[in-house]
Amino acid sequence: METRFIGTAELTETPSVAVVVDVMRAFTVAAWAFARGAEKILLAESLEEALALKARHPDRVALKDGPPAPGFDLVNSPALLRSADLAGRTVVQKTTAGTVGALAVKDASLVLCAGFVVAEATARLLRTRASDSVTFVVTGEDGRADEDLACAQYIARRAAGAGTDAAGYLRRAAGSRAAAELAEGVRQGAHPDDVALCLELDRFPFAMVASPEDSLMVLRPYAEEVRPPRGPAGGRTGRAADLSGGR
Repeated sequence: METRFIGTAELTETPSVAVVVDVMRAFTVAAWAFARGAEKILLAESLEEALALKARHPDRVALKDGPPAPGFDLVNSPALLRSADLAGRTVVQKTTAGTVGALAVKDASLVLCAGFVVAEATARLLRTRASDSVTFVVTGEDGRADEDLACAQYIARRAAGAGTDAAGYLRRAAGSRAAAELAEGVRQGAHPDDVALCLELDRFPFAMVASPEDSLMVLRPYAEEVRPPRGPAGGRTGRAADLSGGR
């Protein structure tokens, strides 16, 4: 399997298969949302679109980066999300890097969104698809975020079938700028447990697949075998994404 690791701004063409990585915190948050029962996540292009999507269906849950804001129900923090009851709900998510990266590759034949919490399920799906070429989109810090690159490299090695020790990759992520900023309270809308939750390897048994639905990019969980997530996360993994066809 040929792999490349690039930032969102470096995308010059649509890849066939893309894995969009945002460890701290967009796609860790997305995984927790599914574990807490969310059916699907709409990836919004802007804060204005996120609010408009919620306004059309007030029962939707709108989520954003930064501090709480009028119209939004949640912030982009896994720790603050872990006790939410999202059973059957649709979440609207807009973040600074993760959702931007996913929307940048929306025309790819397969788009996976990932973090350490779904690393093995993501790698397993890549192995199942036997893709010749995979582009890993490193979303943080214009493609330089070490937590995202470490996670992408780990998933790539697991997808290639390599017996890889995750410890070194997790140490890199724990020592990243994003981890420091979260730990020091530099980033608003955060919780002291966020870094630890973002570094929980394979917490959940599902991958996350994004695909166009009615002009929107929609993220759904996908698991070959749906089973309860490890630990006390609760909730359900949601409806499996349909990978039967291309676009």
